[in-house]
Amino acid sequence: MSSFTLETQVSDIVTAVPQTADLFRALRIDFCCGGKVPLEEAACKRKLDPAVVLEEIKTLETKMADYQESRPGELTEPELIEYIQQKHHAFLRDELPALTPYMTKLARVHGEHHPELLRVQAIFADLSKELLEHTKDEDLNVFPLILKFVSNPSLQAAEELKPHVSELEQEHEQAGDLLKELREITSDFAPPADACGTYRLVYQRLAMLEKDTFEHIHLENNVLFERMRAAV
Repeated sequence: MSSFTLETQVSDIVTAVPQTADLFRALRIDFCCGGKVPLEEAACKRKLDPAVVLEEIKTLETKMADYQESRPGELTEPELIEYIQQKHHAFLRDELPALTPYMTKLARVHGEHHPELLRVQAIFADLSKELLEHTKDEDLNVFPLILKFVSNPSLQAAEELKPHVSELEQEHEQAGDLLKELREITSDFAPPADACGTYRLVYQRLAMLEKDTFEHIHLENNVLFERMRAAV
């Protein structure tokens, strides 16, 4: 029987059953930066019936019960860091530069008749710069500090780590805000009826970028960083 209730925090649901991230994303319920609220509160904020949302979660939980898939929330800290680097950091390093020329072409060709694309291009440029700098800082500075703390949890290592974690969480909020504006301005990544193939491709890949980034932020904010705070 499911242990989830209307009082269970959204972030805890995603940690226990990662596939619920897709449901929350579809319902536009924030599970990363704003995930530390009860399910009932989050559903009401979106004007959804909390009981119906809970039932959908329980159905998905049952469906996934026998499905063998890595649950990153159960990994050790070194394993979780490696998972984040190989799945999420690698995705951003590959996808952001690859998508940039399509974004440029889309704004240039269709920006006159769809001026919102100029704002989409600007948001994407800001987001790309922020995410690539952010992940580089994690790989070179913050993750090594976390591994140092895990191997030797001293007060000095904890104090050294604390400001870095706070800064990363602030950056996560900024990235989350950009993604929310991107979803808003693209009408939930729905291209217009007259959209060409490039138009549709860009919107599809922006939706994938949002999905991956929200899952990425969730694993860091609500699993990895939360463990660091609990250990101090």
